[in-house]
Amino acid sequence: AATSILKRQKQLRRKNVRFDQVTVYYFARRQGFTSVPSQGGSSLGMAQRHNSVRRYTLCEFAQEQEVNHREILREHLKEEKLHAKKMKLTKNGTVESEEADGLTLEDVSDDDIDVENVEVDDYFFLQPLPTKRRRALLRASGVHRIDAEEKQELRAIRLSREECGCDCRLYCDPEACACSQAGIKCQ
Repeated sequence: AATSILKRQKQLRRKNVRFDQVTVYYFARRQGFTSVPSQGGSSLGMAQRHNSVRRYTLCEFAQEQEVNHREILREHLKEEKLHAKKMKLTKNGTVESEEADGLTLEDVSDDDIDVENVEVDDYFFLQPLPTKRRRALLRASGVHRIDAEEKQELRAIRLSREECGCDCRLYCDPEACACSQAGIKCQ
């Protein structure tokens, strides 16, 4: 039995989208100048051009992500363990301890943490990095001179975000209203 031309065209026009590859572009870290970290210090950014490209199948990419996330989780758990050790030595920060001051991540053994019993998919990976860690990442990426002006600019932006709107109550006096003077509707 021959299929009509109309039915055949309808069968050919299925609009299924299928993904079979993931392309990842890798960029070197640079000082950011594009974001405002809440904890202060310099922001992280990336180079203008990527330095490598890698293509994965969907399965390979999922496995790569799993490995990367486990490593991030391992580092985070080590930091938590280090913090706990310091708190124990300083009695929750109430006493001075030279031993606590001297502890680093190298003092936390991989045997002290249990990554295998933590569900990686439940862990939130995009967490703010402390100022020291961002600085260390920049240095490790070859940034020798961190522009200190950015730090001051970012501080000014954070301060300006604390004050929003104007002091108008009940009615707006355009001559005294900071919003009106800035050319925006009174807040």
